[in-house]
Amino acid sequence: MTASDPERPRKLLVTGGAGYVGSVVAAHLLEAGHQVVVLDDLSTGFRAGVPEGAEFVEGRVHEAAKVLDGSFDAVLHFAASSQVAESVADPEKYWRNNVVGSLELLSAMRGAGVRTLVFSSTAATYGEPVSVPIAEDAATAPTNPYGATKLAVDQMIASECHAHGLAAVSLRYFNVAGAYGRQGERHDPESHLIPLVLQVAQGRRAEVAVFGEDYPTPDGTCVRDYIHVADLAEAHLLALDKAESGRHLVCNLGNGSGFSVREVIETVRAVTGHPIPAVTRPRRPGDPASLVASADRARGELGWRPRRTDLAEIVRDAWNFTQSLGEDDAR
Repeated sequence: MTASDPERPRKLLVTGGAGYVGSVVAAHLLEAGHQVVVLDDLSTGFRAGVPEGAEFVEGRVHEAAKVLDGSFDAVLHFAASSQVAESVADPEKYWRNNVVGSLELLSAMRGAGVRTLVFSSTAATYGEPVSVPIAEDAATAPTNPYGATKLAVDQMIASECHAHGLAAVSLRYFNVAGAYGRQGERHDPESHLIPLVLQVAQGRRAEVAVFGEDYPTPDGTCVRDYIHVADLAEAHLLALDKAESGRHLVCNLGNGSGFSVREVIETVRAVTGHPIPAVTRPRRPGDPASLVASADRARGELGWRPRRTDLAEIVRDAWNFTQSLGEDDAR
């Protein structure tokens, strides 16, 4: 079986498949008829998030050699530390988990003869953009260790493709949101805007902070490109089919339009019917005014089209998932 034979079911390793994006992608892979093995150490993922039908192996991505063998057709790699503030305070953790872990994964793949990879990259590789929308040929200048480690892995993958014929696609996400059935966002600690605002609607937070209201945007607050996690998952399945030996394809994933912080808060108010107290705080250092993706390459190379672009739909799905969780949901 090869990545060029999309009609045949494949055996796939999903690293970090108990986390938010990884679990949603694993669910889509199962629905497409593939055999899925999830490798996750549950440091930030949740055992309950692993979709039914997937085989679960508890372990670090560094230990992928214990799992991979010649029966696997491809790897989808989501296992990473991903908190920007934490990466600034504890950079060595990010270099160890994200870069060393990915190096060990690539070595394990080479040893097992698994020659197809889809990598969960990030828009943080670009840093503060010179212009928007951001295309893949924009300068990469990460402003934090998280973005720097993800960029290092992208470069590592490119070298592996050139030297050893790996077929790889890196997908650079912008702001992922929403939910898919019983898979959704439940980070601890939480740093993403939509779940933070939903926590206010639930009564778990007293208010939401708006960091800066004097940006050069229509309402003075930061603008971000939000992509539904199910649209994101569909891009990964397309990427599996488009991966080519010796080529490292990099694609941005986003809606191509942005929503401001104020727009998100107003949408949550409308969807939940709850008042959302908001307080203005000073700007955070390094927060760009606008981050919006150009997804033209994903459209052209992968044939991908985001279908869930309405902010209210994204918020509604996230809200339904948040309400479905009990206080004591176990990892």
